Amino acid sequence: MKTMDDYKVFLAAVRKETGIEALTSDETGLVTVNVDEKYNVNLQFVEATGRILCFVEMVQLLADTPKDVYRDLLAGGLFGKETAGGYFALEPDTETVVYNYFFDFEKAAADIEAFIDTLEKILQLCDIWTERIKGGRASDDMKPSGYPSDGNRIFA
Repeated sequence: MKTMDDYKVFLAAVRKETGIEALTSDETGLVTVNVDEKYNVNLQFVEATGRILCFVEMVQLLADTPKDVYRDLLAGGLFGKETAGGYFALEPDTETVVYNYFFDFEKAAADIEAFIDTLEKILQLCDIWTERIKGGRASDDMKPSGYPSDGNRIFA
């Protein structure tokens, strides 16, 4: 089983690979990085399960958001079909849609490059879903734009 010290060594390797110094955890294992002033990407080490929870604050829903938005979020998450195995949640105070994904720490630590690639894909997925949700039905506070499709990396 991996420990908090192992997690800190892992984050140091991710920092080295990406050059993002903000990838440093607090004493509880939480890392928060703002990406392109669009998303807060959070990583939380869960020592008891040996997993890393990645959660991304995506878009704030409006008070009059139609129920079909909620239906789309739930249906898209069925069997991880349209969410790459992650799931959506709603932060109740701000009504912000949050995307959640669990990494197996052993696998992430064994292949840092694959971990970073998965983070990039998560952000691309969040862009797709934010656009889909917004469709005139969510707050304009968060304005997604496509991530580079020309091979440029977001985290490197």
